[in-house]
Amino acid sequence: MYEEQQLYNDLLYVMLYGGVTFLSVVACIYLQFRRGNAFAPEITPPLRLRRWVVLFFALMAVGHVWWLLLTIYQVISDPYIAFYVGVGLDSLVLLPVMMVMLLAMLQDRRRPTWHIAVMMIPVFVIIVVSISFRTYVLLPWLKAYFLLFGIAFVIAMLYAVRQYSRWLRENYADLEHKEVWQSLVAIIVCMLILDFYIISGNDSFFAYFVQVNDIVLICLLLWRVETLQTLDDTSSQVTSYEELAPMSAMALSTVITSNIGLLLEQRCEATHLYLRHDIRLDDFCKIIGTNRNYLNQYFTQQQMTFNTYINNLRIEHFVRLYREAVAAKRSFTAQQLAQESGFRSYSTFSSAFKQRMKQTVTSWMRDLNE
Repeated sequence: MYEEQQLYNDLLYVMLYGGVTFLSVVACIYLQFRRGNAFAPEITPPLRLRRWVVLFFALMAVGHVWWLLLTIYQVISDPYIAFYVGVGLDSLVLLPVMMVMLLAMLQDRRRPTWHIAVMMIPVFVIIVVSISFRTYVLLPWLKAYFLLFGIAFVIAMLYAVRQYSRWLRENYADLEHKEVWQSLVAIIVCMLILDFYIISGNDSFFAYFVQVNDIVLICLLLWRVETLQTLDDTSSQVTSYEELAPMSAMALSTVITSNIGLLLEQRCEATHLYLRHDIRLDDFCKIIGTNRNYLNQYFTQQQMTFNTYINNLRIEHFVRLYREAVAAKRSFTAQQLAQESGFRSYSTFSSAFKQRMKQTVTSWMRDLNE
């Protein structure tokens, strides 16, 4: 731990290290005791995610203080015990909390976390054996295991985020403040810290890099927990087709194709229901007069999702408004017409328009006016 002791003699590093500790404490207190959001007052974030982020920030602050006590004040004189206690605090406590925190961003269902605890068992065994025999021989094995574990978690998280995105498009017409692709950035930051920890050891550049990444991570998590809209878990409401109406597959297909298409035309398209913001699939089904299983089956037959169906109707509405405005020679902006068509965000509108019309809004308007 001599290199670390030398590092704490660097005034710039000490200031950076202390700044990260102070920032994590302030962020923890802010999320724990503030009522409401400072960044997005109109958003109600998930309480479960907020609590896990609070715990993560608290453990980050405790970890910084603990390493300072071990390195500078040498509260544990035995270097083997001091080193592995610090490693154990980071790997057996902070790392699992970070993983559960990232899973808490996905609100479609409660994903099991027991496998994270199981994966920590080899780490615990290696640390106990290394302390018992006062050796660093197993340290390369511990680093290799962390590297493989980190890669496996990133792959699993990518798959889970893909599932979550599909669930959002099947259940919500508006995706603003619901998407979590930004959580992938958090994963990358966390894995960068972990990988550099594995590869670089006590390298001074690594030490600075970790502190800078901690600052980025704190800011990113604060933004994420304050701007992610809480969602109701609708997975428990899903029932089988047999429970809803026992009929043959052919009869079910006929009912879906004939009746639901007509219901959508009468109660959604004719009434401009698609212009409403934040329509959930369950609420939409009540208004239409069907159930979510039949409606999902219908959208599957049409090779689209609920989100795609609503966005297509909004794009068609935008096209009608645009043609009417041009014909009447009224002044307008594309942003204004997009908002009148049910889109809260112009970027969301632009993306949906390009997907539907196979060209950008600007090029479409230019081609139409030629």
